[in-house]
Amino acid sequence: MTAPNFIDDATGLRTIYAQPAKQVLEKAFPRLDRHGRRFLELSPFFCIGSTRPDGMGDVSPRGGEAGFVHALSDTELAFPDRPGNNRLDTLSNIVREPGVGMVFLIPGVEEVLRLNGLARITTREDLMERFTHAKKRPRSVVLVEIREVYFHCSKALRRSDLWNPEKRLPKGAFPTLGQIAKDQFALPIPAKMIDFALEQDARTNLY
Repeated sequence: MTAPNFIDDATGLRTIYAQPAKQVLEKAFPRLDRHGRRFLELSPFFCIGSTRPDGMGDVSPRGGEAGFVHALSDTELAFPDRPGNNRLDTLSNIVREPGVGMVFLIPGVEEVLRLNGLARITTREDLMERFTHAKKRPRSVVLVEIREVYFHCSKALRRSDLWNPEKRLPKGAFPTLGQIAKDQFALPIPAKMIDFALEQDARTNLY
């Protein structure tokens, strides 16, 4: 049996991919401009990638009101860490290896803002107050020193047709998290009870 043909270096990649255009190579800037700032002001959702101690990558979704990520300057942004499952995957990774990658989305906009930088975690009082929502303070605040920021073209979102309302999955077409938990952990209680508890937690511990 013939072994699969793996590509394991940059030279091998360039045998099947063309060189990027000059504008593509030069589109990453070391700071935010007015367009990047405006995108952050409108974005209610991003994913952040970090590196685990074992070298594996990790990606976590974060959401809030539009503009919940604040540009403190052209080279630094901040976002609150709201209640979650307390695994602390991203935060634990950051304290060991601060390099992060972030992808910001705006519903209805097909372009994506990508940002790479170095992250730190703080409980600095002025930042904790800055991100207090409905009298609830965040658990901590993540600061990111921007090293690269650039806009990504629309091809991925166009291929996925992500914002097309007709592509929304009908309710019930995929199991609820309660049903998934019941199956994965062989829980003896009905899935509806698990879903009810999860919904109550989401309502009372959203911030």
